[in-house]
Amino acid sequence: MLKKLSLNGFTVFSDAKLSFSPGLNVIVGENGCGKSHLLKVAYSVIANSAEETKRPTVGEPTKVALQKSLADKLVHVMRPEALGRLARRVQGRKRCEVGLEFDDAGLNCQFSFATSSKTEVQIDQLPTKWHEKAPVFLPTRELLTLYPNFVSVYENHYLEFEETYRDTCLLLGALALRGPREKQIAELLTPLEEAMGGKVVLDKNGRFYLQIPKQGNMEMPLVAEGLRKLAMVSRLISTGSLLDKGYLFWDEPETSLNPRLIKLIARMICHLSKQGIQVILATHSLFLLRELEILRGSKEFSDIEKRFFALRPGSDGVEVEQGDVLEDLQTLVLLDEELEQSDRFMEFSD
Repeated sequence: MLKKLSLNGFTVFSDAKLSFSPGLNVIVGENGCGKSHLLKVAYSVIANSAEETKRPTVGEPTKVALQKSLADKLVHVMRPEALGRLARRVQGRKRCEVGLEFDDAGLNCQFSFATSSKTEVQIDQLPTKWHEKAPVFLPTRELLTLYPNFVSVYENHYLEFEETYRDTCLLLGALALRGPREKQIAELLTPLEEAMGGKVVLDKNGRFYLQIPKQGNMEMPLVAEGLRKLAMVSRLISTGSLLDKGYLFWDEPETSLNPRLIKLIARMICHLSKQGIQVILATHSLFLLRELEILRGSKEFSDIEKRFFALRPGSDGVEVEQGDVLEDLQTLVLLDEELEQSDRFMEFSD
């Protein structure tokens, strides 16, 4: 599990140190405060490590291999014009430092690069082992309608898509698990399939459908976008990508979901955390935050460790507040705005 992330001079962060819980981690903040950047930099390091294990000549990590592959992954995931563009924009030459600390010290990694860097990072702490399981990154949009032939086109042509799309499509296309863990999978899938009204199936032509009892297969583009996001989670559970252990990075899970489905997603997030998935998500939704807090107080999920982060613009870059409960955070702009709107609505009604 990821324990700590330290950033010095990375994008909007002058100096930030985040301590994560092994369960659920929620990041909130205004637009432009770097929520997605936090998800993507941590994801890039872990995903690159997991990808290295699939190479035919894989061995122990080396600085020579990692300084190039890690730079490539950061650029492909975050899409700057050059690696050095990820260093904080200040006058003159700037050096950026990034460090990740895990519960397994053999995975710890530190690297740096400057505004002039193009294709390589400098490895300041070399991990001694690779991550065994690929992390999952869910972007704000669903990917099931994009899936057919996307991976092959992406890998053979230049597309202006973040590499998280390709990575997640690869996981969506994996075979569904069979055997001893089917019962565990069924328990997680049941509420999702009830909400969707059917099961997610992948045909031999590489297209996803929603299989509805007594109605047959419905093409994914005809399914409501909010339900397609549930379908994506459902598929990743059935393939084992979101079954136990590993990481889930989710950017604004509430997008395109109504309150009823947000409640279901909140419950599913808690179930995944309880199964051993470390969840790190960014959100704008007060409704989702409150639902997660309500579930935290329930007997079913009281043992899940949670951590909250609030990002705010400061005089020297974005500042990070963090705590184990929402009440620990002094700056929650999205809460202030929604509560202020409630006050204005009441005044209007009067």
